[in-house]
Amino acid sequence: MDAAAGSAPALVGGWIVDMAGVARVKYVPAARLDDFRTVGMGASPSWSVFTADGSVAFTPELNVVGDLRIRIDPAELREVEDGIVVAPGELHHQDGEPSAMCARAVLRRAVAAAARAGLTARVGAELECTLLGPDAEHATGPTAHGWAPYGLRSSLEHSAFLVDLVRAAERAGLRVEQLHMEFGQDQLEISLAPTDPVSAADDVVLGRVVVGRAAARHGMKVSFSPVPFAGEAGNGAHLHLSLETSAGPAFSGGDGPHGLGAAGSGAIAGVLETLPDLVGLYAGSTLSARRLLPGNWAGASLCWGLENREAAVRLITGGPASAHGANLELKVVDPSANPYLAVAALLGSARRGIELGLALPEEMAGNPADSGRELPALPPHQAAALDALEASDVARELVGAPVVEGILAVRRHEVAAYSGLPAADTARAFRLAWSC
Repeated sequence: MDAAAGSAPALVGGWIVDMAGVARVKYVPAARLDDFRTVGMGASPSWSVFTADGSVAFTPELNVVGDLRIRIDPAELREVEDGIVVAPGELHHQDGEPSAMCARAVLRRAVAAAARAGLTARVGAELECTLLGPDAEHATGPTAHGWAPYGLRSSLEHSAFLVDLVRAAERAGLRVEQLHMEFGQDQLEISLAPTDPVSAADDVVLGRVVVGRAAARHGMKVSFSPVPFAGEAGNGAHLHLSLETSAGPAFSGGDGPHGLGAAGSGAIAGVLETLPDLVGLYAGSTLSARRLLPGNWAGASLCWGLENREAAVRLITGGPASAHGANLELKVVDPSANPYLAVAALLGSARRGIELGLALPEEMAGNPADSGRELPALPPHQAAALDALEASDVARELVGAPVVEGILAVRRHEVAAYSGLPAADTARAFRLAWSC
């Protein structure tokens, strides 16, 4: 238990992330820690289909009947407040078998499938968020007051918060690689250190908790919404993937473009081939399509390119300028996604591309909007993304049919409730939905 910096823990929490991408938690007094590990704490099957707006999207299988157990590993506990430690939980049936709706278990299976294919993966995540005042509006007031993207002044105005944030991350065992104020007003980005895929998804949740609690100590809230304010910069949750085979790194040292080996080429091709099917998983919320637009550096174009921030898949070169070697970045992912499922789908798509020997598409060397090339289209809106997900055999192969049905249930609730509303109203309604 990594809680040495604070008092002895009084409460122990275990979280899961549901199909709407929201983290849910149960606590017990610290004296019941061993019960949390061995017996687990009860959770209705409907936990998996709670919606991001506080409703429940019941399905025939996920309803008021039944009970699951959240179990945690005490070795994974991290301090997030004085006296409170939390850990990632996994959903089990009462007989101890993992639930098909346990996103962390889905990711474990994806890692095992990659290992059987001779692949070792590391994943790094980026957390983009928007700082808010106590009223959930912009922290620094109207834009007329001046906001310098990536600006030194913009960061120093929040210096006490940023220092507190980094120290809190250290106490929680969360490795921050870098941080900066982003392009959008009051927007912050934090890059987390690459690690194994399961730990990387854990770190996304832990990172949101650490950021949120640090902000609260400084009189702020934090939005992890894909589009906190209509018409303004959106928040991404980009994922970086590096792969090793028995022959070495997949994305460097080969004889393909920019040093890609056969495995690296197949991995990129696999991610791109499955992307139209999986947008509903990576960026499936009612707000997501408003971020996935050309010019937003959100990867709205179905292509790949070296250091190309408008491409859905950005290849990051290795060499002396890269601390962690060559890797691919999937840019379409946003904070409404369940991070365990997003990492599982990314890893599974890459593995599938390698195993099928998929050919690397032509590289996009510049801005896709200026290329004159006709690219395959991503689903243009939420309903189309969900239709593609429902029709996808690959999605069921990678994350399981029960998970796909759960995602469809919660997201189609959003379609029914919000598709006809003005963008500003929807942005306001979901501004804090994915905050911790």
